[in-house]
Amino acid sequence: MVRLLCLGIGYVFGLFQTGYIYGRLHGIDIREYGSGNAGTTNTLRTLGRAAGAVTLLGDAFKCVFAVLLVRFLFRERYGDILPLLSLYTAAGVILGHNFPFYLHFHGGKGIAATAGLILATSWQMTLLGLVTFGAALFLTHYVSLGSLLVYVGFVVELIVFGQSGMFGMTQAHLNEMYAVGVVLLLLAFWMHRENIRRLLRGEERKTYLSKK
Repeated sequence: MVRLLCLGIGYVFGLFQTGYIYGRLHGIDIREYGSGNAGTTNTLRTLGRAAGAVTLLGDAFKCVFAVLLVRFLFRERYGDILPLLSLYTAAGVILGHNFPFYLHFHGGKGIAATAGLILATSWQMTLLGLVTFGAALFLTHYVSLGSLLVYVGFVVELIVFGQSGMFGMTQAHLNEMYAVGVVLLLLAFWMHRENIRRLLRGEERKTYLSKK
């Protein structure tokens, strides 16, 4: 029951669609432009760097705030499985971000929200994620590729750090955490399926943070 509650709390936070709200404040529906996505990359390409930065921060920190709220609410009763509940909460945020009911379940792809999950999990994972994404973007200029590599790295790190004792949970709860992480990874690949097809065909659009 507490897991479903955490998913629900996360989903509510995930409904805060930063890119969509920013676009509306500037007189457009961001989903009608570019890739049709309400996430950071499309906002960046459509409305510029400032809009992209605002969207990234808004979508990342809604996940951080949701996780912090759950940790505050359940730290006494469920302190032994808080890392697991935090992951369920983040999963809810990602689902709310990707499938907001009031936008007919058409939101973003969950990468910025996942950045918030990584940020809320550990500084080590945050640093590794930044290095992975930065290197991929610098070398290839493919945001989608960098995002997916970060996701793969996150799941690997979740398992490595979990087995090293970082989360302080029983093996059964660790295994459950790994399973949730893998489900989120598969969801990310599913949400990026068109990007993956374009990458394989060499047709994926590149993103440059500075003028070429």
